[in-house]
Amino acid sequence: MAQYIYVLKPTRLGMLTEGPDDRETGILQAHVTFLDDLLASGEVVLFGRTQTADEKTFGIVVFETSDDSAANGIMNGDPCVEKGIMTATLYPFRVSGLREAAPD
Repeated sequence: MAQYIYVLKPTRLGMLTEGPDDRETGILQAHVTFLDDLLASGEVVLFGRTQTADEKTFGIVVFETSDDSAANGIMNGDPCVEKGIMTATLYPFRVSGLREAAPD
């Protein structure tokens, strides 16, 4: 398995500063479900976003899959990318260190 990261950026900053419109809300819900499913299947290592709401805001998804083609398929299958409310850039990646989950 190879590791990858894709970096997401909103195409409309107002989605963050003013809030998502109805269309964006549905897509964002599908995006989280998509990533939660990949997390549950073991493909996604982690995902999240910066807590800013400006032009520097970005999200990341770190995941494992077989090859570049499969990685592109996952990234492009993300509802936010597929529906055009976010752009995404894919990079080969390697997790070099990972803390164990903190106890509850």
